[in-house]
Amino acid sequence: MWHVFDMPLGVFIGLAALAGLFIGSWLTLLTHRLPRMMEREWQAQCLDATGAARPAGGAYGLLSPASHCPACNAPVSPKGRIPIVGWILLRGRCAACSAPIGWRYPVIELLTCALFAACAWRFGATPIALAGMGLSATLVALAWIDFESTLLPDVLTQPLLWAGLLVNLFDAFTSLQMAVVGAVAGYLFLWVIFHVFRLLTGREGMGQGDFKLLAALGAWFGVEALPMLLLSASLVGVLIGGALTFSGRASRGQPLPFGPYLALAGLVTLLLGGEQGLWLFMS
Repeated sequence: MWHVFDMPLGVFIGLAALAGLFIGSWLTLLTHRLPRMMEREWQAQCLDATGAARPAGGAYGLLSPASHCPACNAPVSPKGRIPIVGWILLRGRCAACSAPIGWRYPVIELLTCALFAACAWRFGATPIALAGMGLSATLVALAWIDFESTLLPDVLTQPLLWAGLLVNLFDAFTSLQMAVVGAVAGYLFLWVIFHVFRLLTGREGMGQGDFKLLAALGAWFGVEALPMLLLSASLVGVLIGGALTFSGRASRGQPLPFGPYLALAGLVTLLLGGEQGLWLFMS
């Protein structure tokens, strides 16, 4: 593979892994706060519609307030912000009140680190590797948010779609024509399934964020990747949903997020490539 960046592959992989740790640390903040930001905005819109005053309070966003313990509001120390190391030094507990710090923090950091290193190894020291890292980070964020809150925020899915089209201007993963058709077909296919299911059952079988996520994956990998993406995501979703129902962790008919399975199928397609990778993933 032709390496655009003038550095040894091993160095590039190491730098990618280090960047993945710090991006993963930021993703822990994003995945926690973004759903809450959306809920606050919805509540504010409801208050505006009824003419009620918005409650007084400080700004809540990705930059403010500073990272703090949700149990005692103590600020996180500088050493506690170091990816992985901070969690280990604190032994998974708040330094002020000893409240447990969830496993989500080291898991997201390590996962992003591994994905960034895998992109560097898969694509070499090239701009395509950087694009793959951006896609990986966004899919991790979307999967985690959907898993925890059953939300797939437009602020992530829509830029992801446009980014896929821009990347494929240079035929990075597929041709631009196939990317455009993939985006349209991905959205329309789940849109049709959604409305047919609602017509037959009177219930909504999935959220509209799933349409946009599949459209984004179609923009990245082209229309030719959609059948295997959908098949693999659906099979894994059925298996995990069945296991949760059988074990009593989910009730029959309970809606389960589909986004994590689409994101997982997208990551497999990115790192292993096309149908062979997805068949390996399902086997």
